[in-house]
Amino acid sequence: MRKTLYVLLALALIATAAGCNRSKTNGKKLTIAVIPKGTSHEFWKSIHAGAIKAQRELSTNGAEIEIIWKGPLREDDRDQQIQVVEGFTSQGVNGIVLAPLDNRALARPVEEAKSAGVPTVIIDSALESNSIVSFVATDNRKGGMLGADRLGELLGGKGKVILLRYAEGSASTEEREAGFLQEMKQKYPNIELISTTEYAGATREKAKSASENLLNRFGDDVQGIFCPNESTTAGMLSALQDIGKAGKVMFVGFDTSQTFVDAMRAKQLHGIVVQNPFNMGYLGVRTMVEQLQGKLVEKRIDTGVTMITPDNLEAAETQALLHPPLDQYLK
Repeated sequence: MRKTLYVLLALALIATAAGCNRSKTNGKKLTIAVIPKGTSHEFWKSIHAGAIKAQRELSTNGAEIEIIWKGPLREDDRDQQIQVVEGFTSQGVNGIVLAPLDNRALARPVEEAKSAGVPTVIIDSALESNSIVSFVATDNRKGGMLGADRLGELLGGKGKVILLRYAEGSASTEEREAGFLQEMKQKYPNIELISTTEYAGATREKAKSASENLLNRFGDDVQGIFCPNESTTAGMLSALQDIGKAGKVMFVGFDTSQTFVDAMRAKQLHGIVVQNPFNMGYLGVRTMVEQLQGKLVEKRIDTGVTMITPDNLEAAETQALLHPPLDQYLK
C-alpha cells in the first residue's frame, strides 16, 4: 500500500512539472526570430544552419518550433537591425536570438522587447544591457590572444606588425583586437606595432581598400599582420595577393572560408582563429527554448575557439570545424 502511494505521488509530481512547462508555453508553437549581423558571410550561414539543427531536434522531441531568419542587408546598418528587432517585437514572437551590430545601439530595442514580454538571447557579440537571457558566444579575447601568439611565434618574437581593425561598436571584434594587443604587449615586447588604429569597415570591398592603404604606407616595413574577422581577413589577403606579397608577410586571420583554406595550403595565410558558429546558432536557439519552457539557463555560454595552422589543417577535428553541414540544414 505504502509503495503504491509513493508511486502515485511520484507520478503526480511529474505531471505537475510537465504542466508547469506546458503552462509556460501554453502548449503552442514557439516562434523564435534569429537576427544575425548580416546574411552574406559564411559565418552567418553556419549560425543559420545551427539554428535549424536545434529547431529540428527540438521538434523531434515534441516541441513545435518555428525559426524566422532575418538580418540587415549590410553589416554596418545598425538602423535596419534595430528595425528588425522592433518589427519582431511588434509581431509578438516568443523569443529573439540576436547578434547585435552595436553593443550599445541595440540595447534599447532589446530592453523594449523584454518589456513587451519578448526575451532575447545574445549571440556572437556582447550587448551592454542586463535585459538579456544569456550570452552565447566565443571567448573573443582569448581568440585575439591566440592570434597574437601565432604571429609572435611566426616572427620569432621580433618584427613590425599591423592590426587592421573591423568596425567601431562591434563588441566581438573589439574584444579580439584588445586580446591581440594585450598579448602582444605582454609576451612579445620586441614586436613593434606600427599600425593599430585603422578600421576596415563592414564589407570585403571596404576591407580591401583599407588594406591597400595600409600596405601603401607600411608595405616595405611590415612583417606580420593580424585581422579580426572574415571580411578583414579576405580584404587583406586579396590586397597582399595583388601586390605579390601574399606569403612573404606573416599573416594570421580570423574565421574561415574555402578561400582561406586554399590560401593556407598555398602558404599565403599562416593561421586562422576559428570559432564554432554552427554551435553558436544551435546553442542560441536551444537556450532560448529552454528559457521559454521555464528551465534555468546559464548566463554565459562559451562556444569555443581554435587556432588552425597548416600543421593541423587536415586533422579530422579541424575539417569538422571548417566544413559544417550547411547543405543538410539550409537546402
